[in-house]
Amino acid sequence: MIDLKFLRENPDTVRESQRTRGEDPALVDQLLAADSARRDAIKKADDLRSEQKALGKKIGQADPSERPALLEGSQQLKARVKEAEEEQKTAEEQVNDLQMKLSNVVEGAPAGGEDDFVVLEHVGTPPEFDFEPKDHLELGETLGLIDMKRGTKVGGARFYYLTGAGALLQLGMLTLAAQKATSAGFQLMIPPVLVRPEIMAGTGFLGDHAEEIYYLERDDLYLVGTSEVALAGYHKDEIIDLSEGPRKYAGWSSCFRREAGSYGKDTRGILRVHQFDKLEMFVYCKPEEAAAQHQALLDMEREMLAAVEVPYRIIDVAGGDLGASAARKFDTEAWVPTQNTYRELTSTSNCTTFQGRRLQTRYRDENGKPQVVATLNGTLATTRWLVAILENNQQADGSVVVPEALRPFVGQEVLEPKK
Repeated sequence: MIDLKFLRENPDTVRESQRTRGEDPALVDQLLAADSARRDAIKKADDLRSEQKALGKKIGQADPSERPALLEGSQQLKARVKEAEEEQKTAEEQVNDLQMKLSNVVEGAPAGGEDDFVVLEHVGTPPEFDFEPKDHLELGETLGLIDMKRGTKVGGARFYYLTGAGALLQLGMLTLAAQKATSAGFQLMIPPVLVRPEIMAGTGFLGDHAEEIYYLERDDLYLVGTSEVALAGYHKDEIIDLSEGPRKYAGWSSCFRREAGSYGKDTRGILRVHQFDKLEMFVYCKPEEAAAQHQALLDMEREMLAAVEVPYRIIDVAGGDLGASAARKFDTEAWVPTQNTYRELTSTSNCTTFQGRRLQTRYRDENGKPQVVATLNGTLATTRWLVAILENNQQADGSVVVPEALRPFVGQEVLEPKK
């Protein structure tokens, strides 16, 4: 949630952020009005409690003949205090509800929707084939890497098996990412994939995209769509030490997404599936360090993409395509030859203090005063990378050259078609 002090002092900035996102700026005025009512309710309750305390002293000092009338007044005042405290509680709940609906304030992202991104950079050159390239699923099946048919038989649509060298490719890619992350000072974590509602809500995932999330009603738990959720909840309700720099974690987990609303879209292969593995970076830092940490996460992604040898571009995601918690997001998109376009491989988001405030995660400033942390996240490797690796490294005979950095994990330089 956003800082109410910032909202009061910069309402036009927050209204403009809402417009950039394509969301309702009237929510800003509703929250301002609710905040004003809350502060009035707090003052009313405080004044009545002070009056009650003063009356208590007066009763203690009064003559016995005066006490009955004073006690009667005390009972009436007690009822008014209780009523005022109920009003305060209702006003605070109204503010909290509206705060939870308001997305983070956009910082520097272009306005518009999904197609209004700005391309920042192209890295690498898309391959030119002198043969008709195969898509990743055909390559995966002929090379014995992917089994969609049995995945569908066992789990339903959008499920799959990674088999043989396909499994080794994924494990190698994720292990390489884990090695790079730990070398860069990230603490490797294998977090829970089931989280409580307050953790999911705290990260901002129970808004417009709640239908994407698997919910286990019997247990009142959510399956995570990214280990960002569990890592964000790791320091909930804590004051953490940032005196020696940001806290950096790298979470390796399976992730689950319902893909609600994507019926008929990307149904072939493993580009858009219900279950996948991912290594996600997560950073806690002081707010003034967040922009620099965002660039550092993007640089980590650059390094990893260079290692798996795929051409890609970096885009600045438009405000209307940001998640509720992100103030700014950069995506990297790899070239997919058979689709003749770029498709998302990673994203890195600066969530400023939005998640920290929801999850009550703080640090102490140089004066020892608790302040809200900033949080950031970024993908370092995930299952869908196999799509770009296979398609960009294929050869005319149907084989695929294994990127050099992954060969120690796969044990082969070239994956040959099964005979």
